[in-house]
Order: sequence, then C-alpha cells, then structure tokens
Amino acid sequence: MFIAPALVLFVLFVLFPVLFAAYTAFFRWNGLGGLPTDFVGLENFKTLIGDEVFLGDMWRIGLITVLSIAVQLPLAFGLAMLLHQNFPGRTAFRLLFFVPYILTEAVTAVLFSLIFSPRRGFADSLLAGLGFDDRIGWLSDRGLVVFVLFGILTWKFFGFHMILYLAGRQNIPEELYEAAKVDGATGGQLFRYITVPLMGPTVRITVFLSVIGTVQLFDLVYVLTKGGPFHASETLAITMYEQGFVRNQIGYASALSIAMFLVSLVFALIYQRYVLGRDLQGSLTNGGRA
Repeated sequence: MFIAPALVLFVLFVLFPVLFAAYTAFFRWNGLGGLPTDFVGLENFKTLIGDEVFLGDMWRIGLITVLSIAVQLPLAFGLAMLLHQNFPGRTAFRLLFFVPYILTEAVTAVLFSLIFSPRRGFADSLLAGLGFDDRIGWLSDRGLVVFVLFGILTWKFFGFHMILYLAGRQNIPEELYEAAKVDGATGGQLFRYITVPLMGPTVRITVFLSVIGTVQLFDLVYVLTKGGPFHASETLAITMYEQGFVRNQIGYASALSIAMFLVSLVFALIYQRYVLGRDLQGSLTNGGRA
C-alpha cells in the first residue's frame, strides 16, 4: 500500500513510455491522428543501420568515451590525490573545482557559446592578443567542434569524478600506509600497491557513469551547437529529438530510442558481468546465510 503511489508514477512515466516507444518503433507514424496503423515491421531499424547520421553519432560517442577515460578521468584522479594532501586552502580548491558541475548544462552551454563566439568571444580575443590567428571556427569547424565539445564536457564534469575519487581515497585506512612505511615502502610503492588497487571500485564506477552519460548527452550539446555544423557534434539523443519533434517521424525516433536503450543496456550488462562483478562478490548473502 505504501509503495503504490510510487509504483503508479513509475508505470505511468517510465514503464508505459518505454513500452509505447517499443510499439511505435514498428510503425510509420507522425504522432497525429490517434494510434499508429501503418505497420512497417523492421523497416525503421533497417533505415537506422544504414543512416550515416546514426553511424556518426555512434562514432562520436565512442570518441568522447575514449577521450574521457584517457584524459578526463585521469585528470580528476590526479587532482583528487593532490587535494587529499593537507595544505592551506585545500577546501577552497575543492569547492572551486566542483563549482562547474553545479552549473546546469544550459547555463554552461550559453557561457561557452559566448567564450567561443567568432571575433568577439574571449577565446578569439585571447588569441588575437597573443598575436595568433583569431579566425578559428571553434564551433563551426566540423573537424574541431567535437574536440571543443569534449573540452567543455571535461570542464563541466571532472569535478564530479574528482569528488568521487576524493571520497574513495579518504575511505582507505591510513594504517595501511603507516604499516607499509614501516616496512620501507616508498611513495611510489604506496601509490601503486595500496592507493590504486583500493581505488579500483571507485574508478570502475566513474568509468561506467562516464560512458552512460556520454550516450545520453543532449541538453548541453543542443543549446551549444544543436548538433551542427552538418551533424558534426550531433548525439543519439539530439538525432532522436530532431526526428521525432522537428520532422514528426515518431516511428523512426522510437527506433532510435530503442537503439540508445539497447546500447546502454548491453554495455551495462557486460560491464557489470566482467568489470563490476569483482566488486559485488561477497556483498550478497547466499540463500539467507551470512
């Protein structure tokens, strides 16, 4: 009885939309005139597989994911290790690095649209002041925009991962380090054999959150570039929105939503099975026995 209100809301606003999207993915439908009737079977999914925009979205997701794991997360990890040290003003630095994450994606997008505004933006003005060419198309160059976008995402989200790493580091008992120092361990050995292994669960969680967050990118990118120029910064969520709410191709947009759901689901299942499985071992009881 007590969970009934939450269950009703879950069914209405989560479960039913998911099932309805799966249903409409097999129809050609513009969202008007009642329920869909033009059944096309797997036609929407066949179109999806051959769609260059969809394939480009998948490539950009992979690129941003690789860059996040190779650049954003190590940066957050290194800053967390530095901010764990005891020095004056470390609380202020923690707050300073975490502030970008507090800003909404829309505010962040507007801020950087002003920074990278042609000619009048801070980025071009800075380059002109240093004597460099200030005619760089930060958000209009098809080969550059995705890397600019990644830089913005790093600025926005590295503070979140830094806080997680900092919390993970603070949960490591200091007695382990003291005992290792007594045995003659150096600073590098302490980091390699104590910090890195015991930070493993936190690192694996941040990688998971980074990948899922990349798949779901929408508001920051949409406000900043709307997926342009010529789909160069478009994501799965933006493509789904454009197809469904701009072009009124609800059936095709539903197929896109199912594809995005399957990408997230397959990754989550594989990652939990082969990566997070070691962190879950022994955390559950077996047959009611402790």
